[in-house]
Amino acid sequence: MDQANIIRDLLNWLESHLDHPLLLDNVAAKAGYSKWHLQRMFKEVTGNAIGAYIRARRLSKAAVALRLTSRPILDIALQYRFDSQQTFTRAFKKQFAQTPALYRRTENWSALGICPPIRLEAFTLPNPEFIIMPELHLIGQTQSYSCTLEQISSFRTELRRQYWRQYLGATETLPPVLYGLHHSRASQEKEDEQEVLYTTALEPHHVPKEVAVGQPFVLQQGEYALFHYQGPPAGLQDFILMLYGSCLPSLKLTRRKGCDIERFYPEGERRIPQAISQLSCDYLIPVRR
Repeated sequence: MDQANIIRDLLNWLESHLDHPLLLDNVAAKAGYSKWHLQRMFKEVTGNAIGAYIRARRLSKAAVALRLTSRPILDIALQYRFDSQQTFTRAFKKQFAQTPALYRRTENWSALGICPPIRLEAFTLPNPEFIIMPELHLIGQTQSYSCTLEQISSFRTELRRQYWRQYLGATETLPPVLYGLHHSRASQEKEDEQEVLYTTALEPHHVPKEVAVGQPFVLQQGEYALFHYQGPPAGLQDFILMLYGSCLPSLKLTRRKGCDIERFYPEGERRIPQAISQLSCDYLIPVRR
């Protein structure tokens, strides 16, 4: 096995063990090399020092927990293996240029400081189209659910499907454009969970007569980064996580207040609840450059 494959496997293992003790001796033992050889090999393949990379990824994970949960800062610090809140605060301020408390309170969410996971396989980050979306009037239905950060992929994929079935289950064919609006915030009931508000919505002139009239929604005019997803429904959530974990930091964008918008384009006359094997979806994130 060549060095790149060894480090690729190690990167995948590290990503799932960031909240575990990762002493360099233990990491080297996992890889089957001396720590000195592993350090040299990691640096040669990735251009990063392994210890600095682990710390940067831990702080990035902690940043997400600060924004999307109400867990005490000390609990987050200890989860990601910092020995005290003071040590965590110093390291966090060095990477994000602000304290954890201020990072949590700031209305807009800057991607500066987030360290994307290293990808060694051939991979091209999607480039967004920056658009000014005019004010948009929709009719829809909002539902909410709570989950931990670890559950977000599986929960959102299944519940998205369930909510659309509930909203459109009585109609024979899908409208040409479907909107999904969602916004995450810290749960008021469980400090280690986030609450997600998800709205299934249609433009008023696309609401079928079989669909019960929902609530009116108005999306204010603003700038969005528009990314396009084409693929199986199960891959959409991983695509969204990649946008937040890699694209926004690489582009140094700030997510401003507002809903993320999913804009689906069903192909053909697909009847509910016939399974859709491929999605065509615009994903719009409210941004400030």
